Amino acid sequence: MSLERIKSGLPDYAKDLRLNLESVLGEGGAPGLSQKQIAIVALASAIASRHAPLTEAIAQFASQHADERELDGARTAAALMGMTNIYYRFQYLVDNDEYRTLRAGLRMNAMANPGGDKIDFDLAAVAVSAINGCGSCVASHERTLRKHDVSAQAVQSAARIAAVIHAVAVVLEQQSAADTAQAAQAA
Repeated sequence: MSLERIKSGLPDYAKDLRLNLESVLGEGGAPGLSQKQIAIVALASAIASRHAPLTEAIAQFASQHADERELDGARTAAALMGMTNIYYRFQYLVDNDEYRTLRAGLRMNAMANPGGDKIDFDLAAVAVSAINGCGSCVASHERTLRKHDVSAQAVQSAARIAAVIHAVAVVLEQQSAADTAQAAQAA
């Protein structure tokens, strides 16, 4: 499914999402990020949003702006954040400092060499962490980005991309469920 088809398939009540999606996927709507970084953040965000048709459309879009190694960096960010966001959110939610003293024991070697640029990886990681609701991971990746002179505006752009893509995935999933229910009632 193409990105244009995804956008045109959004219902009228989600018109703002359609417009925002178009905006944040371009440099004018994502200040501080290059088109390659937008593509990487968008792909990682789509994977984290767990809607296969949207992920496929974003992957097609992203392949026009980043090479396969860079796209693998986005996939790596989504995969590792899928694991670490749960673990570190657990540490926060359990509210027992003893867990923070224990070794995580989770392989995260790809963070050191994610396949693409480390800044791009951290931009994708902050976006995925925002989707997954892990405050400590959002804060950690944001600090890393800021230490490397990435502007607050660029970090905000990554978060905005994540927010829009996730919202589009939610609407598409809800619409799919409603269509399935309607078809079942008609049968």
